Amino acid sequence: MTTAQTPQLDVQPSPLALLLLGRGADPRSERGVECPGDLPEPSDPDLVARARAAKEKLGSKVFVLGHHYQRDEVIQFADVTGDSFKLARDAAARPDAEYIVFCGVHFMAESADILTTDDQKVVLPDLAAGCSMADMATAEQVAECWDVLTEAGVAEQVVPVSYMNSSADIKAFTGKHGGTICTSSNAERALEWAFGQGEKVLFLPDQHLGRNTAVRDMGMSLEDCVLYNPHKPNGGLTAEQLRDAKMILWRGHCSVHGRFSLESVQDVRERVPGVNVLVHPECRHEVVAAADYVGSTEYIIKTLEAAPAGSKWAIGTELNLVRRLANRFAPEGKEIVFLDKTVCFCSTMNRIDLPHLVWTLESLAEGTLVNRIEVDRETEAFAKLALERMLALP
Repeated sequence: MTTAQTPQLDVQPSPLALLLLGRGADPRSERGVECPGDLPEPSDPDLVARARAAKEKLGSKVFVLGHHYQRDEVIQFADVTGDSFKLARDAAARPDAEYIVFCGVHFMAESADILTTDDQKVVLPDLAAGCSMADMATAEQVAECWDVLTEAGVAEQVVPVSYMNSSADIKAFTGKHGGTICTSSNAERALEWAFGQGEKVLFLPDQHLGRNTAVRDMGMSLEDCVLYNPHKPNGGLTAEQLRDAKMILWRGHCSVHGRFSLESVQDVRERVPGVNVLVHPECRHEVVAAADYVGSTEYIIKTLEAAPAGSKWAIGTELNLVRRLANRFAPEGKEIVFLDKTVCFCSTMNRIDLPHLVWTLESLAEGTLVNRIEVDRETEAFAKLALERMLALP
């Protein structure tokens, strides 16, 4: 049958079909800090009791770290909670704990292994719990970038600054090339230090944190920043662009924070009169520029703690944390909503679920070491050097 002979069918797509095709909307998805398709309950009702029993059996031999973005069913078993660097330092402060169970993602467990003793064993309940941002910069890509900088005649002027959210290999590269690590809390201090060592900074792997810190906090212009794309020849940049730039930003981002948009900010201001917009610096530059407050996860928590009763807040960060904060401060009359209507959980962080945690704890209690994260000695040495430079920042 030819095209001309094809009968014209009067078929109208259903609302569900349009929604699945991205051409429709579901008004029910606007649920404050709730998310369409909430995480399912554990299939085994005895998992909580099993986790408690295994943890009690292990006693002081195990120390459980829980990142702020973990789901509630997991974080209830954490001995301490916090961001990635705080947790790694907490682990290092517990040398008596034989097992460090890190409920977070892979690069966080690597950092804990770097900072703890050789006798301690760092365990990640699910080895598939990675980080899309960290995965956007591989050792091979960064080595090639350095070759590009060398060929452009600027490598000697460049100091690498790598975000904590990077692999051990990238931290080691940073240490080997005279650079430092930074967190979202001390990025400005790290950049100030770096510009005291050289004329340019290669910022890895989150372009948004690098750009926001340079422009918003340090008064540089957007023209001072160039974006290095590892998937293009020479990073998509000319030698002249590299020579003119102050900030060479790696083309990486957080898959959660990177999805917040200027429209998200404008929309929430219309929906919630008098709202304060509080976002993480991993968000896009235009989102940060439109927000009322910008800061790290710890800054977000402290800002809400100090907020007056009855105040309204839209938070641009991972949903597990936002929902936990909304529940925590609801009795104080603080209204806390998620900045966007559709962005949900960090999918890789949520791979650490209760079944994986129970399996990990029960295996350790039975004397079976599972999912150990171990950084090789050379990588550890250079990565630790970069971390020590960060710890020495004024």
